[in-house]
Amino acid sequence: MNIRQSTHLPVALRTASRQFNRWRSRQPQRTLLPEDLWQKAVILARAHGLNKTATALGLKYDSLKKHLEAASSPASDREKVPPDFVELLPGGLTASRPECTIEWVDGRGRKVRMHVTGIGVHDLVWLARGCRDGRA
Repeated sequence: MNIRQSTHLPVALRTASRQFNRWRSRQPQRTLLPEDLWQKAVILARAHGLNKTATALGLKYDSLKKHLEAASSPASDREKVPPDFVELLPGGLTASRPECTIEWVDGRGRKVRMHVTGIGVHDLVWLARGCRDGRA
């Protein structure tokens, strides 16, 4: 980046550019950029645009775009993990004929599924404890 271009950059981009250049001067060529610098670049790209940020920081436009997209995608898309625990609140079972489906999986992977209609929360808790303790 030449001097004339750098004077027209926002302060945040000029500061980051110096930081990136300082880091590069201390590393062997072709060293991968550390994650904290990529995060800084992503934040700056959101504020100042991809092209301006990539040019100011000496990054490839496509690489910065990929990091920006990865940072913007929801965690639920990257990692879908079933819940370990689901809480049943009494307010959800106030209908005249409450119903629900309950599923248990033991340590060996065996499943028990029950569809329960017309019992109260107290009875559901009793049933769940009995199944957990092996009494039901």
